[in-house]
Amino acid sequence: MSRAKGNIGEDKAASFLQERGFEIIERNYYSRFGEIDIIAKKDAVLHFVEVKSGAYDPIYQITPKKLSKILKTAEIYRQKKHSESDFCFDAVIVTDEIELIENITLF
Repeated sequence: MSRAKGNIGEDKAASFLQERGFEIIERNYYSRFGEIDIIAKKDAVLHFVEVKSGAYDPIYQITPKKLSKILKTAEIYRQKKHSESDFCFDAVIVTDEIELIENITLF
């Protein structure tokens, strides 16, 4: 997917989250390990959000390798910001509809 299409999906995801009471803290946070698309806060909890869009089950694009990079990048963020807030890892899936999947993990 092109960066422009990815940005459209991320814009939709950010608006979706804001409409549901999330405060967007940062977008496209980079570390040497990878990127977190959206960092948001709601009810004193930090949400590290991966955005996936496309027509063919984009949730399956979040692989164990990708999730590992997100986890490492989130740890770097928390250390740099001296954050001791509760946190979780979520996904926003953008297709014809938008869906928030909270607390994504590996089984």
